[in-house]
Amino acid sequence: MTTTILLARHGETDWNLERRVQGHSDRPLNQTGRAQARALADQLDGEQLDAVYSSDLSRARETALIVGERKRLPVTALPGLREKNFGSWEGSTDEEILLRFPHARRGEWGDGETSEELARRVVEALALIAAAHPDGRVLVVSHGGPLRAVLRHSASDHAVSIGNCHIIRIAVENGSMRQVD
Repeated sequence: MTTTILLARHGETDWNLERRVQGHSDRPLNQTGRAQARALADQLDGEQLDAVYSSDLSRARETALIVGERKRLPVTALPGLREKNFGSWEGSTDEEILLRFPHARRGEWGDGETSEELARRVVEALALIAAAHPDGRVLVVSHGGPLRAVLRHSASDHAVSIGNCHIIRIAVENGSMRQVD
């Protein structure tokens, strides 16, 4: 049985505009982000969905709620779908990080979650979702980091940058994931 998961990144926040690291910081959508979420709902109008899930952070949850309302589906929020925890880097711009944490120039991350921990957490959450919806079609609204982690896990070509409300389709079958578009 194959479950199709439509992974979408949340809509825009003010911190996206300011190029601030959000991570687990709970930032709301801005007006552009809400418009992007409505456009995502428009894009999915012709798609049959069995369920809608999201990260429990408000920017993802609000994006999912806008689509879920249009589809007349409730949204289930899961902490496992959250963005990477960037620890003391959260709220900082890339420039501020380089000034405050010079080791970042060497590619060393701060005191937050590792990329491996993020990938394990997100893949486990998606496996639970797939198990709950065998042969289903499910929308999952999350964040750029988790989407890139899933692409790496599924051995897909992955973009460095994933735009707000961008959709990536994956198939989950017998515990493996692959990109389908």
